[in-house]
Amino acid sequence: MKITKLGHCCLVLEVDGKKILTDPGTFTTAQDELMDIDIVLITHEHQDHFHIDSVKKVVVNNPRTTVVTNAAVGTLLKKEGILSTTVGDGNSAEVVGVYIEGFGKEHAPIYGDMGKVENTGYMVADKFYFPGDNFHTLGKSVDILALPVAGPWMKISDAIQFAKIVKAKKAFGVHDGMIIPSFLGFTSMVFKMFVPETEYTTLADGETKEF
Repeated sequence: MKITKLGHCCLVLEVDGKKILTDPGTFTTAQDELMDIDIVLITHEHQDHFHIDSVKKVVVNNPRTTVVTNAAVGTLLKKEGILSTTVGDGNSAEVVGVYIEGFGKEHAPIYGDMGKVENTGYMVADKFYFPGDNFHTLGKSVDILALPVAGPWMKISDAIQFAKIVKAKKAFGVHDGMIIPSFLGFTSMVFKMFVPETEYTTLADGETKEF
């Protein structure tokens, strides 16, 4: 699987001859110019993961793309005239030949009712897990983990514990748009120290890596 990190949680996955764009949010704009996107995968409705103006541009540039998301985001898309395939917690679908499974129902707590939305983590092609903003466990093996490393809903020990539970073969950091680049070396050091069984990589914005 080839993965390009556009920034924060916006990625382009190349799997089984298909291109999948994840979480086109407000932290990135590079997705607005992409072509040949087969699937747009959206975990939840917060703007750093789901920017409707960006989604509209992606759909216009890729008229044959299929948007896959949960029911909550699907409702927002429908209001804008954009159809989607719903894959929520415990559901699965084969989309243009790519198998996608949904895990989890809720965004991780921030404080009180703040930020409470439906959040779905996605397993793609039985290889890659993209949890969105919650550490939903899967109960199955993971080859590649997109690991959230920063945010108002988590601390670094949460990410470490999740990585230890998942036991992915390989992992790289996401949800890191608020981290200054010089601090990314610290997060890498921490995961290599406490989760040595997982090969951890730091992907810079715009970087592509074969996993």
